[in-house]
Amino acid sequence: MFKKVLIVEDQEMISMSLTRTVEQLGITEIAYTYYCDDALMFLRKAKESGNAFDLLITDLSFEPDHREQHLSGGVELIRAAKVFQPALKVLVFSVENRIAPVERLFTELGINAYVCKARHDAKNLKLAIEEISKGKRYMPPDLREVMRTKKAHHFTPLDIAIISQLSSGTFQKDIPAYLEANKITPSKLSSIEKRLRIMKDELGFSKNEQLVAHCKDNGLI
Repeated sequence: MFKKVLIVEDQEMISMSLTRTVEQLGITEIAYTYYCDDALMFLRKAKESGNAFDLLITDLSFEPDHREQHLSGGVELIRAAKVFQPALKVLVFSVENRIAPVERLFTELGINAYVCKARHDAKNLKLAIEEISKGKRYMPPDLREVMRTKKAHHFTPLDIAIISQLSSGTFQKDIPAYLEANKITPSKLSSIEKRLRIMKDELGFSKNEQLVAHCKDNGLI
């Protein structure tokens, strides 16, 4: 089990609840802060002193107040902390429930666990901490189920560029010019039509509008 935990949460009641949940697991060395800049300082000083935190629990979004901050949120904090402490275990605790942004936290930032702020979140937090203390990753059952049952499609950079242009109001026939200008290949209209057909077939859509809405809802664009 972890020995030293840092909690970063700007809502006081949630921070207190998180602290109690962590204490129930027998962890006694717990620090908390409302600000990402302070959190990074705590992590850095602890690492330099030879008594590093071994678990970071952080939200993603933080409301701005009178204090100017260099780090605007949890993503920036995690990225900065991983520079000098790559092995730091990270648990994200947030209201975000869209699959694509959560998946990116695992694949791009290398987080170890994700827990949604929702019913039973205290139970899920305990499970998550126990799992990652054993070297495993953790994602809540409801998100795992969505990932298991959804019709998967691997969106390529070309796919995202096409959908982003459709979302911004660009006519399909005009997208090749955008792709060529930005050196994105293949850029022919036939290739665009093929990619759109593949995406809609795999996701079960019949219209481009449905595809665009799906990508917006899941944080892909």
